Amino acid sequence: MGRKSARNDFEWVYTDQPHTSRRKEIIAKYPQIKALMGADPQLKWIVSAMVLTQLLACYLVRTLSWKWVIFWAYTFGGCINHSLTLAIHDISHNVAFGNKHARWNRWFAMFANLPIGMPYSASFKKYHIDHHRYLGGHGLDVDIPTDLEGWFFCSPLRKLLWLFLQPLFYALRPLYVNPKPVTRLEILNAAVQFAADLLIYYLCGLKAMVYLVAGSILCMGLHPISGHFIAEHYMFLKGHETYSYYGVLNLLTFNVGYHMEHHDFPSIPGSKLPEVKKIAAEFYDHLPQHTSWVHVLWDFVFDDSIGPYARVKRHCRLVTQD
Repeated sequence: MGRKSARNDFEWVYTDQPHTSRRKEIIAKYPQIKALMGADPQLKWIVSAMVLTQLLACYLVRTLSWKWVIFWAYTFGGCINHSLTLAIHDISHNVAFGNKHARWNRWFAMFANLPIGMPYSASFKKYHIDHHRYLGGHGLDVDIPTDLEGWFFCSPLRKLLWLFLQPLFYALRPLYVNPKPVTRLEILNAAVQFAADLLIYYLCGLKAMVYLVAGSILCMGLHPISGHFIAEHYMFLKGHETYSYYGVLNLLTFNVGYHMEHHDFPSIPGSKLPEVKKIAAEFYDHLPQHTSWVHVLWDFVFDDSIGPYARVKRHCRLVTQD
């Protein structure tokens, strides 16, 4: 199975996350960055085009052989679906229609969810706010792997399997780490999604549904784009818990690679994060960054010091809700 990882626990820290203090410093020096916050008027049109493209693809794949259905799911459809999950990530910060129309953002996220094949957007929103508020928070941030994941997936072959199974862990981990009551929005998300799935199955057949669902699973698992899952917060250098990537794959992923900037300013749309980097360059240029998501995946699998345990954790005090 390969060599065991040198890590046998998370990197526990007793300091607050760095993003809050850096945000204050940047705003104090560059108050014009506040003008970047708010809605991205182009996002809704880009996402709508992607959803329509996938619906057209469902019609086109219905007569293909199974091997070509899987091929196009992995190389094309899954890439769009993964990109749509990152559009949903942006929409969860209300950047499609702005904070004044939060409900419109939730409904539009459900629309963006349709090609993914499984209800996702409402649950993602519910937990993603904790990821920002309690970054690395024990029992709060469900982006952190469990102890069982860290203990078992500790060799190259097992870590490769873990990457392949990432969608499963992301779906099930919240139920164990930080279970929350099911919301009405989640029920509506599921109802809309399954109704759309049945309609697609009725109009285009089983191959269309396999194309959508298999693409979502495959491209959120062992796929170059999925390198961002590891690149964002896995500790490749001691003391650094968030990393940015400024490469070409940002064009397909709504600039999710600008992750340091995103955590500093979550209310700024992904399309405007390069401007943050440009304006406040001296706050980011010296920080460690990734140059390739594929290289990140390679290092994750074959570097003994990196694995599910290579995450910063902290005990966080719950924020009082009014």
